[in-house]
Amino acid sequence: MSRFQVKKVAVLGAGVMGAQIAAHLVNVRVPVVLFDLAAKDATGAVAQGAAKNGIVTRAIDNLKKLKPAPLGDVADAVLIEQANYEDDLAKLGECDLIIEAIAERMDWKLDLYKKIAPHVAKHSILASNTSGLSITKLSEALPEALKPRFCGIHFFNPPRYMFLVELINTPTTQPQVLDDLETFVTSTLGKGVVRAHDTPNFIANRVGIAGMLATLKEVEKFGLTPDVVDDLTGKKLGRASSGTFRTADVVGLDTMAHVVKTLQDNLSADASEGAPKFDPFYANFATPPVLAKLLELGNLGQKAKAGFFKKVGRDILRFDLKSGEYVPAGAKADEVYGRMLKKPAGERLKLLRESEGPQGQFLWAILRDGFHYAALHLADIAESARDIDFAMRWGFGMKQGPFELWQEAGWAQVAKWVQEDIDAGKALSTAPLPGWVFEGPVAEAGGVHTPEGSWSASLNKFVPQRKLPVHDRQLFPESVLGANAADANKAGTTISDEGDVRVWTLDGEVLIASIHSKMHAISPDVAEALGAAVELAEAEYKGLVIWSPDEMFSVGADLQAMLPAFVVAGIGAVEGAEEELQNVMLKIRYANVPVVSAVRGLALGGGCELAVYSSKRVAAMESYIGLVEVGVGLIPGAGGLTYIARRAAENAAASTGTDLLPFLTEGFTAAAMAKVGTGALDSKKLGYLLDSDVIVANKDELLYVALQQAKAMADAGYRPPLRRSFRVAGRSGAATIKGQLVNMRDGGFISAHDFHIASLIANVVTGGDVDAGSLVNEEYLMALERKAFCSLIVHPKTQERIMGMLSTGKPVRN
Repeated sequence: MSRFQVKKVAVLGAGVMGAQIAAHLVNVRVPVVLFDLAAKDATGAVAQGAAKNGIVTRAIDNLKKLKPAPLGDVADAVLIEQANYEDDLAKLGECDLIIEAIAERMDWKLDLYKKIAPHVAKHSILASNTSGLSITKLSEALPEALKPRFCGIHFFNPPRYMFLVELINTPTTQPQVLDDLETFVTSTLGKGVVRAHDTPNFIANRVGIAGMLATLKEVEKFGLTPDVVDDLTGKKLGRASSGTFRTADVVGLDTMAHVVKTLQDNLSADASEGAPKFDPFYANFATPPVLAKLLELGNLGQKAKAGFFKKVGRDILRFDLKSGEYVPAGAKADEVYGRMLKKPAGERLKLLRESEGPQGQFLWAILRDGFHYAALHLADIAESARDIDFAMRWGFGMKQGPFELWQEAGWAQVAKWVQEDIDAGKALSTAPLPGWVFEGPVAEAGGVHTPEGSWSASLNKFVPQRKLPVHDRQLFPESVLGANAADANKAGTTISDEGDVRVWTLDGEVLIASIHSKMHAISPDVAEALGAAVELAEAEYKGLVIWSPDEMFSVGADLQAMLPAFVVAGIGAVEGAEEELQNVMLKIRYANVPVVSAVRGLALGGGCELAVYSSKRVAAMESYIGLVEVGVGLIPGAGGLTYIARRAAENAAASTGTDLLPFLTEGFTAAAMAKVGTGALDSKKLGYLLDSDVIVANKDELLYVALQQAKAMADAGYRPPLRRSFRVAGRSGAATIKGQLVNMRDGGFISAHDFHIASLIANVVTGGDVDAGSLVNEEYLMALERKAFCSLIVHPKTQERIMGMLSTGKPVRN
């Protein structure tokens, strides 16, 4: 059977979204050609030569400056091929997927489709990245042969980081085309796919922007300010930490206004035949006065340095509509509501609904409005309730979608409360909740999500989650509350669960070690359990995978566990604990079976050391890896500096040069400055990931790939590396590094204590008081690490840093 392969992609339009989609394709190593109009010169004539691609060139240059960074490695910007519509349309024939991402103008898109259609290969998929235009109307400009291979693809901004991608079909789209595209987007691009109906703004923006407009209505009603609202609607509510107004500023108020206008233009309060599609909430879609005023002022949010909020020096100001001025911000919600929001879902909603204060009434109102809107529109915009909940989680940063929260709080009771508010005229729409809410399968099941599937209001039944072969790579995919999906913390066969490490297996072939201490910190007990897991794997299994089912690999050594031992038994206890941890790292490195670290999220300090001492690393694209001990006044003490010295020696040995220092400098700098790779590609540049390691785009495929790697290595006859000595730069190398540090200290760039710590790091990575070129082994360097580590832990300046970090979570600069 033939398999759809995407060997090359064309992106049409080098605007904000198009350029960033191209950047993400480069991140995942897919060749891409980025198109735009031919540039013009100063006279207005079409430019010649390379200058003709000037629009694309400027867009690619801008990618290097954007924060958060669209490119995993800015040096990869050169991999984006540049093209224009005048000279290069023939290049479309080389592309298996064409993503159109020009401005949100129906007429412009239709004109472009007529121009490119003759050049699209017979097997290629053409997809429009639009946030809300009708995909079916767009398809009408295409020749009949291309219509079956056309669909909508809606990336959320920024494309590298946002997990959600909506796919939208037309009546003529072939089902296999959507399956092929979903496979590519899921596994290669690393996204979560939701299939939306071809309705205005699809799913996430339809529900999300309607929710923001409802929130603005309720804000006006209850007289709250943006800073208080953001405090209420951020993490306290289980939503993105930026809350409501700050999120709008980040997205861009012009972008928000555009999405609002799509609702205004394509929906209607008129339910009669021939009118635009009826929406009972339409009266709430008028552009809010505060948004209109900010747009009039050109205050478009973060990109204009002013929106609902504005930063002046170190002060944060908020826009006050009454005065038309920016006034001091920083007000917080009443503490009582923070306590309410920590209660179980049912109790929480009851307390908010019965609250007499405006902040509590506001919170109940926006949650009620969300339940009401999602229920009314489920049949129109999505196949099932699961699609809405996933879209809101992945696109708007919610911990739970509206249906999940409703179901958890008690389906029947919440439905009764919502309908009572509708009947009492408190809701934003008089439309009653649909009948399926109160009667039939949903009422009997106690909610829309069941083990059999999620409720489809259009099909009037529970439908299971779509299953494609690519989904088999997701052993523990994200699921919705009520689906009773397998829990990775309880799945498989548990061999042991001691010392905050669960040791288990899924298939009886490879052992899995999952750290479940707070933030997966490595205490002496964790280290002992990992060592025992290595021994068990050597005795009975093909290999060991270190993996945990959340956004954390490990934040490193557990300082809180170490301090009591220091207080009771002195520095000897700390030195003993460090030596044991170093021994575990060596046990992992020289294990007779492959030990694969499956890294996701943060791998800092000891977590980084655990990864680099493994036989192989399989890392999710958004893995942030680094040796950060300097931040608490320490040095890496579990073999991190030894790793830096050994890798430098290995790299030098593989080159024609004889000087170790050039190969050592980058590793030393990364450790001394506590550099953290901003993603897997950047972590590779820092040397924490190697070319032989595997980077996985989709976080939910991480465990599958790691297990496959462990099995493949074992089946190929894996043998651990031989223990050998290696060259170090010696005292002369240390002197060179320290000379540069003196300049930094004397220039005021680092403190005296920073200089002291960096000097200790230099001493370890160069091998201490030995001649340049001397041969040492790992145990020798680890002894130097321990000595330096212990000298720092008794230093008053370091103790200030440690206590400051433990008490505030922020680094102390002293």
